[in-house]
Amino acid sequence: MIEIRPAVEADCEQILEFIRELARYERLEHEVVASAAGLRERLFGERRYAEVVLACHEGTPVGFALFFHNFSTFKGQPGIYLEDLYVKPHMRGRGVGRQLLGHLARLAIERRCARLEWAVLEWNAPSIAFYRNLGAQLMQDWRIFRLTGAALERLAA
Repeated sequence: MIEIRPAVEADCEQILEFIRELARYERLEHEVVASAAGLRERLFGERRYAEVVLACHEGTPVGFALFFHNFSTFKGQPGIYLEDLYVKPHMRGRGVGRQLLGHLARLAIERRCARLEWAVLEWNAPSIAFYRNLGAQLMQDWRIFRLTGAALERLAA
């Protein structure tokens, strides 16, 4: 039995552990600079930038989804952007990821969102197959651009 529940401030260490595990899986662990204190401030502080739900098996967190709202100007409606989805390896194939995504789909409908979307690494064939099986469509013509560090500072100046 899997329970999906909103994360609370006391879950920040667990959320950070999931982020690190996901980064290891994606071969990006060297990029993780997040801290539990930073997550606490940005997820549960005065200005909340994102939300987290945890998937729990017998009371123990076994996966998470971190998401936030975006906005479609073409639709004139909000959407939900899934930043991270992670399920511990021993719980994969048991429907945990599907339940997390189903929870977000229900939130999207309740919040009158036009869509639920996310990005996936090109090499992550198991996840791509999983998402396609749910009916998700790969957006072939779109590419993600990102500004960080010195380039972000230069543009801001």
